[in-house]
Formats: sequence, C-alpha cells, structure tokens
Amino acid sequence: MSVPCKLERSLLSHEEYEAIRLTHHPAIYDVDIAELEAMRPRLRKMRDKERTLGRQRQREGRGKAEARGASFPGTAAHASERKQVFAAALKRLNNELRRLHNLAARTAHVEAARKALALHRAANFTTYPPAGANANEGMVPKASTRRRKIIAGAKIGRVSQATKVAQAVRDARAG
Repeated sequence: MSVPCKLERSLLSHEEYEAIRLTHHPAIYDVDIAELEAMRPRLRKMRDKERTLGRQRQREGRGKAEARGASFPGTAAHASERKQVFAAALKRLNNELRRLHNLAARTAHVEAARKALALHRAANFTTYPPAGANANEGMVPKASTRRRKIIAGAKIGRVSQATKVAQAVRDARAG
C-alpha cells in the first residue's frame, strides 16, 4: 500500500524527507544516474535500521526480548510505517535505475542494428573496377576473355599431315 506524501513528511525528519523527496515522480527524472546509485545504499541503510527497530519493539511487546539500551529514539514509535516509506522510496529508485539501464541498452541495440543495416546495404552494391587506361594513349588491344587451349606439341600439324598422306594414297591408286 502506498503512503501519501503528507504522511511521509509527518513521519520523517527534514534530512530524511529531502532524501525521499528526490525519489518521487517529477524530481527523480532530474537526478542523474550517479546520484541515484549513491542514494541506493543510504536508503537501504535507513530501511534496515527501521526494520531492526520495529522488530525489536515487536519482540519487546510480546515479552520475548529485553529492552535494548536506555530508550529508543523518538522516531522509533512508528518504525514499521517509516520502514514502509523507505522501502517504497527504494523501490521507486530501483525501478528508475532499471528504466534508465533498459533505455541505454535499447539505444545501443538500435544503433548497432542501424550500423548492421548500413553494412548490409553497402554489400549489395557491386563495385566496378577502375577504368584503367586513360584517354590519349592510343589504341590498346583488348584482353581476350576466351579460355586458352593448351595443345601438346606432338599433336600440332597432325591434321595437315593426315591430309598429305591421304592425298598421296589417292595419287598412287590413280596412276
């Protein structure tokens, strides 16, 4: 159950209320992350102290424990309510830190996704080779794109030799 701000103000001292006030709705957005991180241990310490005082008073009320020290401070009368105030402030603080962390992570993911998309789009475009020879250098033969056929030296001239042999056979028959 949430505690109204007026009740918080009545339960807490001025210094404690100033620490709690920064965890409420409009003020928490103006505090930077380092200050929020520094507030977390202070609020935990305050909450734990009130929890200890409240538990001790409950044990004393049930007769299970002796009184600690000469007397409790004046704020110990409402220890459980004060603990609830500090716990609610700590919860608001943790939620805000979580929200800021998620926001930073989301922006980092968006930037990484945009960079990946730009790289992917850049890879789709073919880069053409440089133009090569410049103008005014005269005619240059174009390089052939056909595959070179490698022929063994023993086979060079075999067709023309076969034609010569066939013609000699024909001449010998005719004559």
